[in-house]
Amino acid sequence: MRLNQTDLFTGEGAHWGVPAPSNQLLASQWPPSMEALTEAWQDLLRDFWGSATGSTLDKKVSACLASGQVIFPDSPYRALALTPFEKVQVVVLGQDPYHGPDQAQGLAFSVGVDQKIPPSLRNIFKEIQRDLGAPIPSGADAGSLVRWAEQGVLLLNTALTVEQSKPASHSDWGWEVLTDKIIQALSAHPKPKAFLLWGAHAQSKSKQIEALNDQGRHLVLKANHPSPLSALRRPTPFMGCGHFGQVNRWLEGQKKKPILW
Repeated sequence: MRLNQTDLFTGEGAHWGVPAPSNQLLASQWPPSMEALTEAWQDLLRDFWGSATGSTLDKKVSACLASGQVIFPDSPYRALALTPFEKVQVVVLGQDPYHGPDQAQGLAFSVGVDQKIPPSLRNIFKEIQRDLGAPIPSGADAGSLVRWAEQGVLLLNTALTVEQSKPASHSDWGWEVLTDKIIQALSAHPKPKAFLLWGAHAQSKSKQIEALNDQGRHLVLKANHPSPLSALRRPTPFMGCGHFGQVNRWLEGQKKKPILW
């Protein structure tokens, strides 16, 4: 079969005949635009990128892109764009983006259209089904959590980029300084929020939250990571944690709509 140019990936960092990952971050897209973000998010980002840590991170990512490395996702700020600061009701903390082609979309635990549901996300759906009786999603966009983000669930990874096939490759580059600032700003804000901390990495942020949790206005829930390696492990297994129902009852107690998980 003869292929024409539209059948092949010939963009930045391309290899002849290899289809482009739809979620690849290109050099022309760096630094990411902040136009879709509300002023509160923009202020946090401007403050970070103006710092020494932000400058170092900028240079690292720029150098990787210039060298042709494949980096995901193409929209590092998507969680912030879909969930404005003022509308955050629930925070779910992930670690770093999925490192496979077409998976990461800028939302923790969420994957793109036509992607197989990853094991951790499948366990999340199983726990929602057990807890609330909701069916496990199916269809082309089954793994997309955009519907959560649009209801005020901030799906925040603590590192916002990753190199293809190299998990945690951009961890400790400085992203965590930015995402810690985000966590602290949300914790300091007077509006009560629920924080879902799954696994040791997410739970390492609990001191930052509790230090600003005046009069216990925030709900902080902890369990093991939903990965098959830890989801059933004691003493705080993810399976059976009941976090989704707890969050909804907590929201209803504040006269707010429950999340349609």
